[in-house]
Formats: sequence, C-alpha cells, structure tokens
Amino acid sequence: MSIKLVDFSYFVIVAKYRSFRQASEDIGLTPSAVSHSIRQLEERLKVRLFNRTTRSVSLTEAGRKLYDKVAPAFDDISLTLDELNLYRDTPMGVIRLNAVRQGGRLQLAPLIADFTRQYPDIQVEVQMDDRLVDIVKAQLDAGVRLNRVIEKDMKAIPLGPPVRYAVVATPEYFALHGSPTEPQGLTQHQCIQFRYPSGKAFGWYFEQASQREEVVVRGPVVVDDLDIALDMALNGVGLAYVLREMAEPYLKSGKLISVLDDWLPELPGFHLYFPNRKHPSAAFRAFLDFLKTWQ
Repeated sequence: MSIKLVDFSYFVIVAKYRSFRQASEDIGLTPSAVSHSIRQLEERLKVRLFNRTTRSVSLTEAGRKLYDKVAPAFDDISLTLDELNLYRDTPMGVIRLNAVRQGGRLQLAPLIADFTRQYPDIQVEVQMDDRLVDIVKAQLDAGVRLNRVIEKDMKAIPLGPPVRYAVVATPEYFALHGSPTEPQGLTQHQCIQFRYPSGKAFGWYFEQASQREEVVVRGPVVVDDLDIALDMALNGVGLAYVLREMAEPYLKSGKLISVLDDWLPELPGFHLYFPNRKHPSAAFRAFLDFLKTWQ
C-alpha cells in the first residue's frame, strides 16, 4: 500500500470540522473534490473513515483511531514550520479572525490594511459573522466583539475608542408619530428589531445615572444586519437602534434625527479577544505586536 503523509491532510481537516463544506472552504477546493479525495483514501485503506448523512458527518471507530494518531503529527509539523519564522526576516503564516460585521468594517479593516502592508507574507482570513462564535472550537486565532459580550476567560485588547448607540428615525416619522421622551415610550413606536442569526433578539439598552433599562421593542421589520436597519430607518419604516458612528453622516445632513441621547452614554468599544495560549503562532504574535504600535 503506497500512501504518503500528504494523503491524510484532507482527512484531518474534514475530521476537525465534521463537515465537507467547511473543510472545502479551509482547503480552497469544492466539497465534491474533498469528498472524492476521502473516498480514495478509504478505498486504499479498505476501511470506512466517516459516517455520512445529508445532515451530518461523523468519524467511524476506525476513523477516530486514525485521527487520534495522525492529527498530533500534523500539529507537530505545523509547529515546526512555524518555528522556521525565527530564521526569516519577517514571519509567514495565516491568521484566522472572526468579527461582527460593524466591528470588522469600522475597526478591523483599517488595521488589517496597515498590517498586511508591513507583513506581506502573512495571510489574514476574516469571517464576518454576528453570531457568538466559539473561537476556540472553531480553531480561530481571535475574534472582534464589543467588550460587553466577550467571555471573561479571554484576553481582550481595545481596537478603537468607546462607542455610543443612537435611536434614529426620519423627521417625517417623528412629525407623524411624535418623539419618545423616555425609553419605555419606545413601546408605542414602530421599531426596527435586530435579531442575531441564532434567533436571539438584541435588546435596546439605556442608562442614565444609576438607572439601567432594557426595552423590548416591537415593529413591522426584523433584520440581522445593522446596515439594513439603518437603511430601513432612512426609508421611514420606524426607529433604529444603531451605532452612532453609522448614523452620523445622516444626522449631520438632517436625513435622520436622534432621540433619547441623554440615555445613551459611551460604552467600551470593539475589542480583539483571544484565548490565553502558551504558544501562539509567529504570525499572530506579529499581529499582536503590530496592534500595540498601531494604536
């Protein structure tokens, strides 16, 4: 049986993700090409490695035993290749990040643009996703979230200044429906609701002195993207609760008006967060060092 170490690389990635689709995205091939490679490996080994259904992929007992033996070898190879960065003028490698959409657009994009100019041999992969992703389970280097939703066991570094939210609508909407004077008054208005991809509703939070309130709003539209919420407000659907930085150009032009400003103080802004690993890759160490000087 003529099998080389490289023949197991696709197997390890599929086993890690338990998904041909996710593995194909990682590898850069089509799911059918990855599936074909796995079938060829199974034929050579004369043993089934995965149980496949239309909804799930799982390791067989033989596949689990093979993965437990082979995966550490690939980890050792990756670590050894990363250590070669000690002998290069600048490090090479891949950094994988996950970011909420607004954090990625407002803070991460300019950072990565400057970073890649200084480190052209490092590839940065960014997943834009408003879901609360487990970056450890997904084997990502770091994530970008507002500080208040970051788990306490993570290290976190601020990416930018504090943020404020704004409740906005068009002048025409307020002329027709009036303006709320306190947060609970929002329950009498048409509000554009935001819902995470998980299905969890996003609360509208307010704070004044020692008083804190979360208002459960109602309205004719539910979205999963703050840019769309802002567009809906501009089109007169109702009130939107968005980052003030997003709405600022329209507030200045008079296309939108903000209300309840005295209930919306500054909050800790977007942070890069990551697990406290003992041996981060050379590429990610370079990214963290660059972030310190970039700020």
